[in-house]
Order: sequence, then structure tokens, then C-alpha cells
Amino acid sequence: MYSRPDGIVIAIDGPSGAGKSTIARLLAERLGYIQIDTGAMYRAAALLLSREGIDLADLAAVEHFCRNLDIRLEVVSGRQVVRANGIDVTDQIRTPEMSLLTSRTSALKPVREALLKSQQQMGSRGGVVLEGRDIGTVVFPEAEIKFYLNASVEERARRRFEELTCKGEPVTLAETIAEVVMRDRQDSERDIAPLRQADDAIPIDSSRLSVDEVLTRMITMCRKKIESMDILR
Repeated sequence: MYSRPDGIVIAIDGPSGAGKSTIARLLAERLGYIQIDTGAMYRAAALLLSREGIDLADLAAVEHFCRNLDIRLEVVSGRQVVRANGIDVTDQIRTPEMSLLTSRTSALKPVREALLKSQQQMGSRGGVVLEGRDIGTVVFPEAEIKFYLNASVEERARRRFEELTCKGEPVTLAETIAEVVMRDRQDSERDIAPLRQADDAIPIDSSRLSVDEVLTRMITMCRKKIESMDILR
């Protein structure tokens, strides 16, 4: 029997650059749900560990640091703000270097355990859209609806390249493609919670779809699920 008081849990998994964050934000807005950007949380953890100079190979040091890890997502003037141990790190976590470091950091058991608890607590009442790489397989395997959003390496690299150049980052398309390929390898080959499509996830390839087209498909499916769950209450 469906028992979440605030709605269903919507899980969106997929590789880097597939458009998960944008879709999750828009989907949450349209449904009146809360977006939980788990990727931003892992980026924030990676940034803090880097600033503290902690050796990622020293798991004891990483575990000790994670005991006091406090990462929160807030909405300020319609914009999501990421605070890590009280510091606004929203802009600092969106760099190519941080993207690759995050992939290494998120593979560490102490980091995943610390953030897993936070994510499950934030989404336990439902009415949330979570996006990441292991939402439907690890964080919320019982999510009422799961999507696996993907796109070709070339398309994901192109989107990332345009995003970075708009920010004035000195990158090339070739470098960005290499970064995407490396990130995919790191995410899919890690021992803990590797990137994979849940058996019951709905696959969507966004390579040739606009944001609106992806959003429309997801909204239709989510509303049908919400209506069916309301009947079961």
C-alpha cells in the first residue's frame, strides 16, 4: 500500500551530460515537487575534501572527515544553492576538474554512506525528484517511477562544451569528449554503486530530443503513476 504523505519518489539516473539536472529541475517545478540534486551533493563533498587536502587513498581520514559533513540544498530566489559545511559552493563545484574529482570521490564508501543517509532522509516523505547515477538502484530502489536518461557520448560532450565555453572556460571539444569518456568509465567501473540502469527503469535517449520533448514524456508517465497511486490510497 502506498504510504508516502507528500507524493511519489521519482528517480532519474544516467551518465554525465545526459541532461538529468535540467530535466529534474523542470519536472519538479511542473509537478510541484522538490528537486534533490545528488550530483551537486557529491561535487560539494569532493570540493571540501580537496580544500582540506585529504588524501582520497586514506579512507580513515576520509571517514573521519565525513562524520561532520553537512551538505544542504536550498532554493534562494528561484535558484538552487549548494551549501557545504555552511559555505555556498554553488559555482565552485561546476568545473571540469571538479567533475573528474567527484567521480573518484563518489566511489569512496565513507562518502557514499554519509550522503546516502541524507538523500534518503530528504526524500522519505515523497514528493521529490532525485537525479544521479544510483538513485533507482541504491538510494531509492523502491521509487515509484524510475527513468534512465542517456545520450550519445558526442552529444553529451557537445552540451558540456557549450556550457563551459559560455562560462569562459578554456576547453576544446576534443578535451571535453575525453573527459566524458573518462567520467563514464570511472562511474560504471567503480566497485560501490556503479552507474547502471535499474531493471524497472524507463529508458529515454535524449540525443535527438529537445528538453521539452523529454520533459513532456516524463510528465505524462509521472502523472499516470500519481493517478494510479492515488487510487490505491
